[in-house]
Amino acid sequence: MSQPTVTPDALLVEIRALIEDAKRYVAQTANSTLTILHWELGLRIQREILQGQRAQYGEEILPTLSAKLVPEYGKGFSARNLARMVQFAEAFPDKRIVVALSQELSWSHFVEILPLKQPLEREFYAELCRVERWSVRTLRERIGSQLYLRTAIAKKPDAIIEEGIRRLRTSGQITPDMVLRDPYMLDFLGLPEGYSERDLETAILREMESVLLELGSGFCFVARQKRMSVGKDDFYLDLLFYHRHLHRLVAVELKLESFQPAHTGQMELYLRWLDKHERAPGEDAPIGLILCAGADAEQVELLQLDEKSIHVAEYMTGLPPADVLRERLHRAIAYARERVAALPAPEGDEV
Repeated sequence: MSQPTVTPDALLVEIRALIEDAKRYVAQTANSTLTILHWELGLRIQREILQGQRAQYGEEILPTLSAKLVPEYGKGFSARNLARMVQFAEAFPDKRIVVALSQELSWSHFVEILPLKQPLEREFYAELCRVERWSVRTLRERIGSQLYLRTAIAKKPDAIIEEGIRRLRTSGQITPDMVLRDPYMLDFLGLPEGYSERDLETAILREMESVLLELGSGFCFVARQKRMSVGKDDFYLDLLFYHRHLHRLVAVELKLESFQPAHTGQMELYLRWLDKHERAPGEDAPIGLILCAGADAEQVELLQLDEKSIHVAEYMTGLPPADVLRERLHRAIAYARERVAALPAPEGDEV
């Protein structure tokens, strides 16, 4: 008589895994179906309201429909939720995009995204949420921390933002501009007054889990005080990370003072050393992040640091009120876009 190929315990593990996989598939399918249903209902109601051609008609039709639907199908079809469905269809008019997003995003995710007024901001959160598989709570926290407005890509012209989102949607490709932020919120470090650079570095290491959450998905800690020997001298990089989605090393230098142009030369040396001695086959060139107490936007612009793969960002050890932060970020974005618009057109382009 042949012996069983697996033990009962091992068989139980396999069966449980099959059951759990099936339950996840059913839940995902049900969620996707419900989300698409909400979009289709919103689209149908939107068309009816437009055909009515009266603002009052739109205000009347939602309570009327809700009064009939709620007794049959529950509170999910309240007038408020029907209005959200209409808003959903208006904010995401392409059904193909909705179908793709619904594979990872629940209706609760979309409820968090819909209040955002800017289309590119909505698309940014939706696509990044899909790729990085954020929970509803994580999405809410990202929106609350003004993640989009803090990313480098938000300061770019709309055409570049649209292209970045398109690549994210079609191939899952995340660019450094989507990853790097300004400012970084380090209010959780609990630093004392008059803290030193060593205090800052030590606090970052102590709170590494929170630091990685603030840096964003994909960052992995590699080393502290990375030694680099160049000729007869040794240099020490404050922090070294690796980004899984970007497939490259990220060198981080901490500065207690405001950004100085001299910091650029130091970071360039570190990046060239890392490119020569630490870059693995298949990886992209390392990028640098200079975290400082402040930075003059015009100085940073004149140095053309994007071409050198260096990003300068402020860190904040105290969290300002949300409205103050949002206003500040809007000003920074407006300034950056004004500077881009003022640049001379490339030779050969029509003016």
